[in-house]
Amino acid sequence: MKTTVEISDALFHQSKALAAKEGLSFRVLIEEGLRSVVESRKKAAIEPFRLRDGSFKGGHGLQEGVKWEDLAARAYENEGAVLKR
Repeated sequence: MKTTVEISDALFHQSKALAAKEGLSFRVLIEEGLRSVVESRKKAAIEPFRLRDGSFKGGHGLQEGVKWEDLAARAYENEGAVLKR
């Protein structure tokens, strides 16, 4: 099928040069590029992103003598303080 596509001059010239360097026609290079993009997007649609399990499995919890309340208080003890530059 024939079609007309507008692309930037720079991309056109880079593509033509690459096709010539690799001994391909401009058409073959364009088709390879489109196939690659279509395939990668198909895979992305099929395989949703999964965040790896980054949880820590130390199993012992907090160190002896440390309380959650103390941790929270220390985390927020400077809340609202003006940062000096």
